[in-house]
Amino acid sequence: MPGNLSLDALKEAVARGDIDTVLVASVDMQGRLMGKRFHAGFFVEGGWKETHCCNYLLAVDMEMTTVPGYKSAGWEQGYGDYAMRPDLATMRRLPWLPGTALVLADLLDHHGHDIPISPRAVLKRQVARARALGLAPMMATELEFYIFENSYENLRDGGLRDLRPISGYNEDYHIFQTTKEESLMRDVRNGLYGAGIPVENTKGEADCGQHEVNYRYSDALDTADNHVVVKQCVKDIAHAKGKSVTFMAKYDHRKAGSSSHVHQSLWGLDGTAAFADPSDPHGMSALMKQFLAGQLAHARDITAFLAPYVNSYKRFTIGMFAPTKAVWSADNRTAGFRVCGIGTKAVRVECRIPGSDVNPYLACAALLAAGLDGIERKLDLEPEMRGDMYSAQGIREIPHTLREAADLLNGSAMLRAAFGDDVVDHYVHAARWEISEADRVVTDFELQRLLERA
Repeated sequence: MPGNLSLDALKEAVARGDIDTVLVASVDMQGRLMGKRFHAGFFVEGGWKETHCCNYLLAVDMEMTTVPGYKSAGWEQGYGDYAMRPDLATMRRLPWLPGTALVLADLLDHHGHDIPISPRAVLKRQVARARALGLAPMMATELEFYIFENSYENLRDGGLRDLRPISGYNEDYHIFQTTKEESLMRDVRNGLYGAGIPVENTKGEADCGQHEVNYRYSDALDTADNHVVVKQCVKDIAHAKGKSVTFMAKYDHRKAGSSSHVHQSLWGLDGTAAFADPSDPHGMSALMKQFLAGQLAHARDITAFLAPYVNSYKRFTIGMFAPTKAVWSADNRTAGFRVCGIGTKAVRVECRIPGSDVNPYLACAALLAAGLDGIERKLDLEPEMRGDMYSAQGIREIPHTLREAADLLNGSAMLRAAFGDDVVDHYVHAARWEISEADRVVTDFELQRLLERA
């Protein structure tokens, strides 16, 4: 389901004075929206065709540090421009920002070609690969996050040591507790609906102040587009209400982590459910089994795209509903890959490995590449694991650290074939930069443990 605003409708809204600002945004490596605010009058008069941005946007870290060592951009190359070409199919109103519309843009070189390392381009290539096989990838992401009473300004001014979750106890499915938070979450649901995102529901999650937003599945690219808009909406509305939210995978080792489970299925180009087979005990077609077999075969190699930060790996904790084993099981939340919708046309694979810090384009692309490799090589699906995967021994584990995951990504022949060496090298470099930054910083844990006792 694309955006809800055509160019003609935008022109009419601008003429009426209903819209005066158009956000043109691309997605960076971290999954953030980066771009410009256009006066709507200029945009509709031709500004929609193209604008430009510095190419360092795909070569910086979360702090916008100009990271050395990237092939794509650097001081030695002068940090030139990328072209930003709006994808008008993504244009939508943003009801939570007065008089504002948003359109997502692809990043192009000066010859009009996609920048291969840009997250949206990475996913588009894997979608095209699936469609060449006669298959349409359908996906859905779930987004979890924590809400704090602290404003972002308070956190910036030292409030990080006094984080106050908006609720006082575990609110998983809890209606009374989430009633207390409705002034924020109601605005999120209505804002997303008004932006053309088919929001289904919000719910309390498994700890104090933790929430989840669910929106309807769609084609893989639209799902990733929706994901980044949902994240922006939650942050914008929380800020407007003097609150803050975090999409960190693990903000406190004592708390449940925040996930972004990815549900996946393949359809025929005629709209048939390619994963469903009523004659199979689990309702899984041979194609689905091959797809899942590919994801399992490459699960460790793709983890750096599912868990991109040092902090991401602190979420993989026994007994907190985050997986530790990259195996499959039917309707079992202790497995990294859970088969849902058994016996129905909605049968699908839920990958439970990604946290809410994930870049959805890269995660969906990596999962799709692994699954398609299983189909192309007609891999056999390994036996289902049953019971408590946390206590199971001798089975495939999710990498324990980003360092381990980066090395696996670097050595992945499958991803190098699917994405290209330049793309893999770029994101390996990003991961190793994150590791080097974490390695050099003295933490509160070290101070508390060693300052007096060492």
